[in-house]
Amino acid sequence: MDEPGVSLDLARKAGYTFTLLSDPDAKAIRRYNLLHPKGGPDGHDISRPAEFLVDRTGTVRWTNFTEDIRVRARAAEMLAAAQAIN
Repeated sequence: MDEPGVSLDLARKAGYTFTLLSDPDAKAIRRYNLLHPKGGPDGHDISRPAEFLVDRTGTVRWTNFTEDIRVRARAAEMLAAAQAIN
């Protein structure tokens, strides 16, 4: 839900080479049912943690959703899912 400049700054500092979605109006977050109302540290709305693997045609082939921002898919799990797509 960060503003575009915040997302860009994060990507640069982290050395990311992929595109980050900036969704300050929560349009995509709501569309994918990822809104965590008042889940932020100061009670503002945030996105639930989620990871998606999308194939070359734009089809979502794997998803991972959690309720805890500290819980993420492990790299090996994501790699195995990506390899299973091919």
